[in-house]
Order: sequence, then structure tokens, then C-alpha cells
Amino acid sequence: MDATARFRQAVIEWAADSAQAPAAAAAARELAAGAELRTAVLVEGVSDEVALDALAARHGRSLAAEGIAVVPLGGATNIGRFVQLLGPRGLDVPLAGLCDAGEEGHFARALERAGLGHDLARADMEPLGFYVCVADLEEELIRSLGAESVQRVVDAQGDLRAFRIFQKQPAQRERNVERQLRRFMGTISGRKSQYARSLIDALALAEVPRPLDRLLAHVSVSAH
Repeated sequence: MDATARFRQAVIEWAADSAQAPAAAAAARELAAGAELRTAVLVEGVSDEVALDALAARHGRSLAAEGIAVVPLGGATNIGRFVQLLGPRGLDVPLAGLCDAGEEGHFARALERAGLGHDLARADMEPLGFYVCVADLEEELIRSLGAESVQRVVDAQGDLRAFRIFQKQPAQRERNVERQLRRFMGTISGRKSQYARSLIDALALAEVPRPLDRLLAHVSVSAH
């Protein structure tokens, strides 16, 4: 396990305040003090982590090799705890992040409490390395690729029949295909992560959603 993976695991255990938290805190401190860790990127869930790693790979980059640890929070409401532990009043690790539009307030308040600004709007968060998806990651990717291309990805994943059945459900019939696709990707555990990677792989690099593109560029600068 590389240093960024060990750091990610230690921070998640530390933030959970479990019985292993003291040992995890010590491990996180040791890794943060080393030369291998450069930046921690705070994202809401595992699918965001997968998307960033996949996008970096499309650019011939390895975030782990660059000392960039992508840390899934297990939900946006946990952002305050992670910023408290890792930010300027904690381990003082350089931070960046990605969130959904609906969770922007949680991220802004966490950054404000850490002393990183006041009354932070989206435009204020971006220079700090924090970017907001228009709705969420899936919506960004579906919009960038287009519904027809996304359905071809669904077909390639062997899920097209399941999606057609899903579209016939009463709750889905009045929704447009983009909303149906977005909802479909959240219906089974692990499906969001599966599609995060496959949709990134299907995108032309010129079509990458702005929040992902800008975040990857930001951590490229901060990691060197």
C-alpha cells in the first residue's frame, strides 16, 4: 500500500473516532510530515475518487505517485471533521475538494471555520482548490457526454436491458432520459463508481466537466 493510500485509510479511521482512532491519528501525522504526501483532496464519496483517478490516468498521471491522496468523506456533512483534522488548524496539509451543488454550503462553512475565508461563495472557493458540480458528478458526466453516448456506455456495461426496464417504472416515465440515467446509476451499490470510471473513459478530454478539469489542474500545480 502506497503512502497516499495509507494516509487515506488512517484519516478515515481517525475521523470516525473509532477504537483505532489514536493509532490512526499517529499514522496520519507521521505520513503528513513525510515528503511523499503533498495534497489531500476531499470528495463526497468513492465514485468521485474513482472519477478523479480515472481522469488523471487519461492524462498519463498517477495521483498516488504525485503524493495526492483522494479522501472520500462518506457524505458531505462530514467535511467539517476532515477539514478540522487536516486543515490549517490540524495537520496543515494542503487541501482541495469536490462537492455537489446541494452540499456547497457544508463545504463553504467548513472552510470558513478553518479560517480560510468569510462568506465564501463558489468563486471564492475555487482559488482554495474546492470546486462544485452543477448538480452532482453523474449529472456533469451525463451532460458532457450526451444521453445517446451514455446509453452506449450502459450497453457496453451489459446494463441496457436493466435500464430499459427501469425507464418503464411509474416514477421514471415522466422524467427525461438524462434524469433517468442519473437515477439509474444510483440504484445499486457500486454502480456509481462503475459508471464514474466508464464515463470518464468515454469522454473526449476536451469534454471533461469543468469542476473535474479545474480540480485536476489545481492539484497538478499544488503537487509540484
